[in-house]
Amino acid sequence: MAQRAVWLISHEPGTPLGGTVRFSRRYPTVEKRAKVFNGTSYVPIPEDGPFLKSLLFELRLLDEDRDFMESRDSCSRINKTSVYGLKVGGEELWPVVAFLKNGIVYACVPLVEQTLSPRPALISISAISQGFELLFGIQDFLYSSQKIDTELNTKLSQLPDLLLQACPFGTLLDANLQNSLDSISFASVTHPQKQPAWKAGTYKGKPQVSIAITEKVKSMQYDKQDIADTWQVVGTVTCKCDLEGIMPNVTISLSLPTNGSPLQDILVHPCVTSLDSAILTSSSIDAMDDSAFSGPYKFPFTPPLESFNLCYYTSQVPVPPILGFYQMKEEEVQLKITVNLKLHESVKNNFKFCEAHIPFYNRGPITHVEYKVSFGQLEVFREKSLLIWIIGQKFPKSMEISLSGTVTFGAKSHEKQPFDHICIGGTAYLKLHFRILDYTLTGCYADQHSVQVFASGKPKISTHRKLISSDYYIWNSKAPAPVTYGSLLL
Repeated sequence: MAQRAVWLISHEPGTPLGGTVRFSRRYPTVEKRAKVFNGTSYVPIPEDGPFLKSLLFELRLLDEDRDFMESRDSCSRINKTSVYGLKVGGEELWPVVAFLKNGIVYACVPLVEQTLSPRPALISISAISQGFELLFGIQDFLYSSQKIDTELNTKLSQLPDLLLQACPFGTLLDANLQNSLDSISFASVTHPQKQPAWKAGTYKGKPQVSIAITEKVKSMQYDKQDIADTWQVVGTVTCKCDLEGIMPNVTISLSLPTNGSPLQDILVHPCVTSLDSAILTSSSIDAMDDSAFSGPYKFPFTPPLESFNLCYYTSQVPVPPILGFYQMKEEEVQLKITVNLKLHESVKNNFKFCEAHIPFYNRGPITHVEYKVSFGQLEVFREKSLLIWIIGQKFPKSMEISLSGTVTFGAKSHEKQPFDHICIGGTAYLKLHFRILDYTLTGCYADQHSVQVFASGKPKISTHRKLISSDYYIWNSKAPAPVTYGSLLL
């Protein structure tokens, strides 16, 4: 298991290249092995410039490459693994592990110890999981404290020396780079216990366990009798366990209130050691009834060093958090709009932010707006042909707010403007953006007193919850329902 090369790339929208290579490391000895193993299917590691352009293109991070491209965006190319093939110099470099986090693209090329034609299954390539471990370890090291540019630059300058200790000759020994920083002789340390192959190092320091539950609510609302509104909650439980010892054991319990919505379609991380059969068999395909398993949901596991997603789940909540009505009528050169929003009484009325975006693409700039708003304030982005209704942090006591008005547009510029087939005529929409802290729509929570840790020292345990809107659309009720592709379940 080894890596051929590693890159850290800062994503810089609006710049000519779209990004800058902040760090790169190649391993020539591993590259020689790749030539032997891959044979005629071998593709060499490109220079930083071509690699940067090809990777940002594949990740859709280049400003000029937003349009649909069959070779990259077709349904047959749907990527759910963060493992890509990059077109470089007429050949395809594969596999490339890459993901974007905090404005940094983390990437590496794992060594495949066999021919690449035919392409082997990802599960058979052990270096891919090691590549993820290395990149997550670098991410944790760079952002272990509050992000400050000077501090980030300092840590980037330390990476060459740290990787000499943590990843010599491309082989990962310890994903916790802080260990290498604290003890330069880490590579000589021997462990009395048997070190598992999937865990490349151990943690040293104050024990602590952090649990974060993030729920994203998706919704499509039409306000039509013949078309049902749809909504869905998708949850993620993220953990970071800083515990000493080679194989510490942790058990986390997720609970629901009496009226909470049962969790379904639960997928767990491979480190989970056992599960109640009721958790595995709870599916959104089955009809909901009173016998549905409603917890507690217990997850015993041996944590990896880096932050990881302990589990994913969906839930069929009875109502969406915000019910909406949107109507747009075209009258000569003007558009008449009406918006009504209502916060459901069961939802926590305390937002970090709440906004409604109303786009008018394929038109000229907004020249005049007359409006009446019952709550919040309206911002007009004339050149972008966009209205943003800033609702703020709370709905009024009535839980209902409204916006009405007319919008006038100028002549459309001859320059290239955004074009979107679902933002005109019968497919106009309003999109809600909101976030509520210390709250989940299902009611799901992790009681820190129920967390069991079997390791040396008493850890500090912290829990967090938040609800985020995702693809929350309210369509023009005066028009035929738009054609939607795919499912809300992603």
